Amino acid sequence: MHDASLSETSKNLPLLVSKDRAGKYLIFHLGTEDFGTEVLKVREIMGLQDITTVPQTPNYVKGVINLRGKVIPVVDLRLKFELAPEEYTARTCIVVVRTSQAGVEMMIGIIVDGVAEVLTLREEDIEDTPDFGPGIETPYVNGMAKIKGKVKILLDIDQVLSTKEMNGLSALLQ
Repeated sequence: MHDASLSETSKNLPLLVSKDRAGKYLIFHLGTEDFGTEVLKVREIMGLQDITTVPQTPNYVKGVINLRGKVIPVVDLRLKFELAPEEYTARTCIVVVRTSQAGVEMMIGIIVDGVAEVLTLREEDIEDTPDFGPGIETPYVNGMAKIKGKVKILLDIDQVLSTKEMNGLSALLQ
């Protein structure tokens, strides 16, 4: 009888455990830093192409592209993260991801400096994001992977853009 109540209690425990972050990640570069996003969110990787500029959008919104008949917004991740802008090179590419937030689901192109590899990460390879102190929020960082002595910042692509920003991009397409 005591064991039954213990197993009933343990059924509720997974609610307290953080999200399982193990899995496959697409690793890409922004400057000298490596970032990763879940492969399941990635729809396509393409070279740079003509981007139609949309007036009165934030500087990190480069515009829109036509992807097989569907118009999708393109965000320069380097500018979104307030990194120093750099010239695009032959390695610069657009990673098309499916993102969802507050019931809004859409495809977005993110411009990155280059794609490195796909890594399969185990939960023990990933550490929680450190506390950077009061006033510094990083909800878009899912954790830090330690691979071969280098840290890779794992992004929650659904959190990279705020709900307000997502709604603004969604309004662009209507």
